[in-house]
Amino acid sequence: MATASGARLGILVIHNDPVPETEIWRMAPDGVSVHTARFECPRPVDTEYVGSPAGALANAPDVVRGLDQLGRLGAHSVALCFGSSSFFGGPAFDTEFIAAAEAHAHGVPVYTAATAITAALRATGVRRPLLVMPPWFTEPTFRATEEYLAEVGVAETRLVQFELGPEWDGIARYNAFDEGAHWTIDPAEVHQQVVKAFHDPDRPRPDAVLVPGSGFPSRGAVVPLEQELGVPVITSNQAVLWYGLRRAGTAAETGDGAHGSLFTRTLS
Repeated sequence: MATASGARLGILVIHNDPVPETEIWRMAPDGVSVHTARFECPRPVDTEYVGSPAGALANAPDVVRGLDQLGRLGAHSVALCFGSSSFFGGPAFDTEFIAAAEAHAHGVPVYTAATAITAALRATGVRRPLLVMPPWFTEPTFRATEEYLAEVGVAETRLVQFELGPEWDGIARYNAFDEGAHWTIDPAEVHQQVVKAFHDPDRPRPDAVLVPGSGFPSRGAVVPLEQELGVPVITSNQAVLWYGLRRAGTAAETGDGAHGSLFTRTLS
């Protein structure tokens, strides 16, 4: 078990995504370090992403290299910050990827963003979340995410997609991230759009807000949303950090909820 002063969290992130490490570093307690390895996103240029075989992704040369280096560095765990791969493959993807990845990580435990999200939903007792989808997700990812959540026991969901400004209208949604849309997202706008969707008078009231995209900047909206809506707000990067800290035994150092009420919860 790691102490807070020595906990080391490894993360695997796609080649052009700065968001997970930026948000996780900012949320991490004093003394906790975050170590990043990158791999080429398996989405072909100018196409929708529709999944990757778990074994193929875990054994891709740059993923293997990252796992090897993070393992030799001495990380206490390694998280795959690429939830879409899990959503398309289902919980079986997580099981297969983790087994294959741990063989390359020198015995360091590996988990996925989706397994961390699942644990966070269970720890908070969430059953009816409002799913806030990044603007670059498309219909196949919507359906895959809902199906994944149903498999882990969260079948009643409502979905809203964050809307970019009109300057993005001429760009295919699935290319928006690569074109830099993530740099333009303001937490205040995330807050405003989520509140509006949450209070839809024609739909049942959700019991939480869930942001399942690792590359969607939403850290700054978590606490204001929880204060206004009175429900847990769970993001992918928040769940990755929370889950890694809990597994490393650093629960006490994140119990004040400064980055969301999730950090006051223990693993179920």
